[in-house]
Amino acid sequence: MTHVTKATNANGAIRIDLKEIADWIPSNSRVMDLGCGTGELLNYLQLNKKVTGVGVEIDNERIVSCVEKGVPVVQQNLEDGLALFDCKQFDVVVLSQTLQAMVNTEHILKEMARVADYGIVSFPNFGHWTHWWSIFQGRMPVTGQMPYEWYNTPNIHLCTLKDFEDLAARLGLCIIKRSTYNNEKRVDFLPSWRSSLAVYYFKTPREVQASKRSAA
Repeated sequence: MTHVTKATNANGAIRIDLKEIADWIPSNSRVMDLGCGTGELLNYLQLNKKVTGVGVEIDNERIVSCVEKGVPVVQQNLEDGLALFDCKQFDVVVLSQTLQAMVNTEHILKEMARVADYGIVSFPNFGHWTHWWSIFQGRMPVTGQMPYEWYNTPNIHLCTLKDFEDLAARLGLCIIKRSTYNNEKRVDFLPSWRSSLAVYYFKTPREVQASKRSAA
């Protein structure tokens, strides 16, 4: 089962990355939200930007929440890929704060590129200076963005901004926009060191073959 971060922060407000994602998505778009949780993002987009959306979620209770909001949702484990969906079926596909919990990270990015013209991802930045300070002290980092202990964390593929940008380039994903944050505030100066959360908006290749899941 893939872990999905809650759509709200500790104060009950919508997460800052979801606000940014909503601003980036054009009105009247066809949108797919992977690991959509309770459907907060798609519900907002349907009401305010008139998008045609569908979520992908595995948790039964979260699916019920989506249905109650009128958000179309498909029950599926993201690790199994997106074979139910056609190539370039969507304008934008979103994966928010779930990338780091994926077993097959490259596979899901390839599938995102296959099903949509544009992709948006957000993830915790492992390059934040407090993480390195924790490691220097001999301990794995535990922060607001990564609040788990080493023995119960769902985050298995942590990366820095440069790590993601290198992988995106290798997969042919053309990064259009990047926003970085720390404690709900935008970080523009030395974001690789000072930001704890990154959001990327990228253009996918025009022609992408169906991705084959990597062998275990």
